[in-house]
Amino acid sequence: MLRSLLGKTLGFVGYTVQYGCIAHCTFEYVGEFVICSGPSMEPTIVNQDIVFSERMSRHLCKIQTGDIVIAKSPFDPNMNLCKRVIGLEGDKICTSGPSDVFKSHTYVPKGHVWLEGDNLRNSTDSRSYGPVPYALIRGRVCLKLWPLHSFGTLSESPTRRITETHHDSD
Repeated sequence: MLRSLLGKTLGFVGYTVQYGCIAHCTFEYVGEFVICSGPSMEPTIVNQDIVFSERMSRHLCKIQTGDIVIAKSPFDPNMNLCKRVIGLEGDKICTSGPSDVFKSHTYVPKGHVWLEGDNLRNSTDSRSYGPVPYALIRGRVCLKLWPLHSFGTLSESPTRRITETHHDSD
């Protein structure tokens, strides 16, 4: 009886470890569900929207200008950001403060991206903390799941903030 109980327990532990490994690999390399909070991506993504963030684009270096990404905060590794990619390495970015008083141009350095929220007046983003290392990107948001009435792919930037790009080959 003890042998049978031990066998069942070890079998259960084995299945638990296997399914845990499968779940971990799925969330790490395929994608994950994310509940977004805060106003920085309004009106595209509002507080408590649920999105699906796929990881394959990040691993294949296929993140493009205009994509919405989930990234680790450059200042708090326990916090994730949801922002739009405005510029890739080598791109020239025209930046402005929250009051739109000053404007300057900056080039995105190698291995970095420029991230901004769609709600420019209520977003802490690259305008505050500068270019973000590509390695901090966790995934590309490809689908809004909740609320159901807005289910589907995400729209382009409502601010049409994506402007001039400049690459070394130009």
